[in-house]
Amino acid sequence: MEIGKRRRLKRIFRMDNRTVIIPMDHGVTVGPIEGLADMSNMICKLNQGEADAILVHKGIAKNVDTGHAGLIVHMSGSTSLGPDPLWKKQVCSVIEAIRLGADAVSLHINVGAPKEHHMLSKLGRVADRCDEFGIPLLAMMYPRGPTVKSEHDPKAVAHAARLGAELGADIIKTNYTGDQESFKDIISSCPVPIVIAGGPKTEGTEAFFKMVQDSIRAGASGVSIGRNVFQHEKPELMTKALCAIVHEGADVQRALRIVSEKA
Repeated sequence: MEIGKRRRLKRIFRMDNRTVIIPMDHGVTVGPIEGLADMSNMICKLNQGEADAILVHKGIAKNVDTGHAGLIVHMSGSTSLGPDPLWKKQVCSVIEAIRLGADAVSLHINVGAPKEHHMLSKLGRVADRCDEFGIPLLAMMYPRGPTVKSEHDPKAVAHAARLGAELGADIIKTNYTGDQESFKDIISSCPVPIVIAGGPKTEGTEAFFKMVQDSIRAGASGVSIGRNVFQHEKPELMTKALCAIVHEGADVQRALRIVSEKA
């Protein structure tokens, strides 16, 4: 791997080659939802919890300091109000992200969506551009569309993850399949690190931590989880708990104790 990418990846992954990324790109898709009204305040809390990297769109990156956390600039966008929310269009260039001081960029690809071919073409082009400038590319690879029966189906997730790696991504973000054995197979068939998505905000914190714990034990390289962190009443402690699971091998009970601490 080119030295520029290696250096930037060290700002996202710790010495254990694992990472806790907090994505906050939701404002483009659904607007200023709970937890994202005051981005500066939320990012301050995530830094208190020692998040490894924060993922935002370019406009936020221009106006908000991510502190000691790595910066990932998201390059895809669509809105829930548009005619085809599954079609993620490129809304930022690699050069723009570099000018903003990004440590990595990210793209969102919905595998199985009607406009999948447009998104895959974009992924291939951006991957080449990232190689040219030595900046890592995180690909959010989700089985999502009319042909997909379940977004957590192991075969669909394995296909999506491998597809992202085949087209040049350096990190894959995708869904956890629900059990360690099937996810181990996905990890072993993907030649680049995989981090899991959190999905919609869950009702049960214990079940959420169990998912994270199991994914790490299956071989995941970390998490990229947003709403379950920034919509929690104690986002700094949720971040701290995720770091304990990912970086220290903490179990669910220890994570729950961390969240119950006073902020």
